[in-house]
Amino acid sequence: MKFLGKWLPLLGFRSSSDYWLRRYRLGGDSGAGSGGVSASYKVQVLNRFVVDHQVQDVVEFGCGDGRQLQLAKYPAYVGFDISADAVARCRQMFAGDASKQFFVIGEREPAQADLALSLDVLFHLVEDATYDAYLDQLFAAARRFVAIYSTVGPEAGRTLRHVRHRAIAQDIAARFPDFERMLDDEERLPAPIETRPGGARFVLYARR
Repeated sequence: MKFLGKWLPLLGFRSSSDYWLRRYRLGGDSGAGSGGVSASYKVQVLNRFVVDHQVQDVVEFGCGDGRQLQLAKYPAYVGFDISADAVARCRQMFAGDASKQFFVIGEREPAQADLALSLDVLFHLVEDATYDAYLDQLFAAARRFVAIYSTVGPEAGRTLRHVRHRAIAQDIAARFPDFERMLDDEERLPAPIETRPGGARFVLYARR
């Protein structure tokens, strides 16, 4: 009952951002996908991508609690999150690491990086306007590549109040013609190790 009482405030969230602001404020983390074998899988893929494509810098939208980043090997990294509590945790976790910086969304304008990351974020953006604005920001920040880990559809709908699965590949193809999907790279990836409704996986894009 004590555990349930801690999380009861999450049941009354008003929006995607409100849910995550409350979750981090209550001491919650970024979820199961940011730790354990799931995090190891994603970082294995990204570390190899950074080497193979000579990526010099990375920007991530939705850096969360930083656990996943502990496994990453990026030459330079800037992480953004809507939660000041999450950003504070990351700053503390990586204090003294000059290759990493963290900011609350709106604290500064994101500069472009070789690779823009979105990991386990898109299916949590339940409002259309929030989803559209996030994609605009993500692709605008990519100098060369975008890497997304998400459910991809084609079905859409919610399984929980804070989860909505979308046909993201179709949306991106329609909205960002300056980017092409890197299907050859995706075919060489190891099989995903977790299963979510809608099929979570990497989708990779390169600026034309």
